This record gives sequence, structure tokens and C-alpha cells, in this order.
Amino acid sequence: VQLQASGGGLVQPGGSLRLSCAASGSIISANVIAWYRRAPGKQRELVATSTTRVITRYADSVKGRFTISRDNAKNTVYLQMNSLKPEDTAVYFCYVQTGGSYSWGQGTLVTVSS
Repeated sequence: VQLQASGGGLVQPGGSLRLSCAASGSIISANVIAWYRRAPGKQRELVATSTTRVITRYADSVKGRFTISRDNAKNTVYLQMNSLKPEDTAVYFCYVQTGGSYSWGQGTLVTVSS
């Protein structure tokens, strides 16, 4: 499937954003969904992941602030981001894996700044 990420933008510290990742096909069989990010000058890091057994994991830096979810009926993956900090500034990428196949979204820029 092809993934289209959206929802990024400029937000003040303490604000919220919800990222969406729309798939061109069904994600009902996706066994892994995830969000990654790449901050300026840094390597890509895993932000959040969720499996079909509803096992979710978050980077320590976002625990309690970010929530990953999926809507199979809409073929969409979400990342709700609250209490945003300047260090959350990055390009965010969605990832969907179904069996041995996987897809990446094109990235959406989140800038947290006053």
C-alpha cells in the first residue's frame, strides 16, 4: 500500500497536533504500525509502534504525551501528540507492515516553536 502522511505544521510549545497516515489499501491485516521521526542533524528514531496484539511501545521521550492508534475502517493510522516540546521538532514518518511487506509514508514536518 501507499501511505500519505499529513497533519504536521507549526505549533507552540505545550500545544497538540494529530498526525494522520492514510493508506491506499486496507490495513486491517497490518501486523505492525509505527511512527518514526528524524530531527535535524539526528538519526531516525522510533516514536511509537503498535502490533495486532495491541502491544504498544513508545520512546521514553514521548511516553505519556503521544498516542498511536489505527482506524481500520478508514485505513488510517494516527499519532496524537500532546504537550509538544521544541525537541519534538522533526519530520515524522508512518510505517505499516503486513506480513513481510512494508510501506513508508513520505513524511510530515512538525515544528514546535514559540
